[in-house]
Amino acid sequence: MKKEVFEHHLNINRRHFFKKAAMGLGGVALGSLLVPDLFKGSQEAANQLPLGLKHFASKAKRIIMLVQNGAPSQLETFDFKPKLRDMFGQDLPESIRQGQRLTGMTAHQKSFPLVGSKFSFKQHGNSGAWVSELLPNIAKITDDICIVKSMHTDAINHDPALTFLQTGAQVGNRPSMGSWFSYGLGSENKNLPAFCVLLSKGGGNGQGVYSKLWSNGFLDSTHQGVQLSASEDPILYLNNPKGMNMKSRREMLNHLGALNEMGYKEFNDPEIHAKIKQYEMAFRMQTAVPEITDVSKEPDHIKKLYGADSMVPGTYAANCLLARKLSEAGVRFVQLYHQGWDQHNNLVGQIKGQAKDVDQASAALITDLKQRGLLDETLVIWGGEFGRTNYCQGKLTKDNYGRDHHPRAFSIFMAGGGIKAGTVYGKTDELGYNIIDNPVHIHDLHATIMHLMGLDHEKLTFKHLGRRFRLTDIHGHVVKDILA
Repeated sequence: MKKEVFEHHLNINRRHFFKKAAMGLGGVALGSLLVPDLFKGSQEAANQLPLGLKHFASKAKRIIMLVQNGAPSQLETFDFKPKLRDMFGQDLPESIRQGQRLTGMTAHQKSFPLVGSKFSFKQHGNSGAWVSELLPNIAKITDDICIVKSMHTDAINHDPALTFLQTGAQVGNRPSMGSWFSYGLGSENKNLPAFCVLLSKGGGNGQGVYSKLWSNGFLDSTHQGVQLSASEDPILYLNNPKGMNMKSRREMLNHLGALNEMGYKEFNDPEIHAKIKQYEMAFRMQTAVPEITDVSKEPDHIKKLYGADSMVPGTYAANCLLARKLSEAGVRFVQLYHQGWDQHNNLVGQIKGQAKDVDQASAALITDLKQRGLLDETLVIWGGEFGRTNYCQGKLTKDNYGRDHHPRAFSIFMAGGGIKAGTVYGKTDELGYNIIDNPVHIHDLHATIMHLMGLDHEKLTFKHLGRRFRLTDIHGHVVKDILA
């Protein structure tokens, strides 16, 4: 009697069951293809669930971030302020400063004499963007970039500001931006890391960079940035030692993997599996990395595009070319650091060399990506950790001056990957001190970058120490006006 009632109530027989379940079974099959370990029920499978799964369709697939460490002066590059020239030597009005904090390097100055840029500016492109004579090649590509003149940050000194730009927090032990993308999206090329770091030689003396800027923080160590060097071995200890060939290396890794699996079963430490993955990645990289890092085979027109320095390992130009090769090969996030922009004095003399180091190669990278059909899917970001003051630090002369740190307003530019090209966004006051239109905080920048990569910055989280962390912490808004 119960069986009859059951069948009558649901109206299900064997044929109906398979018909109704077809869509569900199809979804299960699709899920198992997208995430192979999805239904294993292991903790590892649960941790891997976000990899490669975007929250929505993305504009960009990869990111190249050109970090100008030390903070380029926006007043000498993109934020033209003729009023400062008219007020040369006059003290910064308190109505403009409004009691805002200063660094210890200028806080005790008796006066804050205003000084306009020594360099000339012209308008370029359809947007009429003002660009300094220091950056003639970047000026030629203004129709391909979006200049944001209303960036601001919380930190006033280099270490916390640079850490904030890279990790979304001023303190250490937070995952860097590249690590978040590695965690959230995984790698496009199984033979290369998802996150690579390049450090440029040259540039002036200034603030250093350090490994916490590309640290995985509390994420799995497989998401840490892999630093490439300018030596004969771009990645140290990657090559086989003398007496070992690929066959013996493979056998060694097999035995080491078996031992590590035994350790994992005993201690259940996920970092043991992370180490296994890193060993296997290094083995695959032994074949991929030498070919990718060899720029000597690039055609002559590409070498000319990036400049003669592009054939000198470790220079900014060489690293820009290498960044293109890494990105083209499927590296998800490439971060290039160029130091020396910290011009507290002798700005006029020092910034000429800095601009010359980066101008041609930065423009060449965007041009190269565009002509290869890669710019639309590659997001390029250029800028430093904060800006510089509109008043002089130290002695002011007719021909020279210095500028202190200024977190209240600075400029960056972005290109490709869903960014609205040929635009200028945001505005500062006539003295270049405060933002008066469309401010963009570092958290907003991070939220926008994640959006372009198909990730909701509020949803990509990781639980650590009892709370869920994210790159933007509890802040950030997508700047929709600069999206294509």
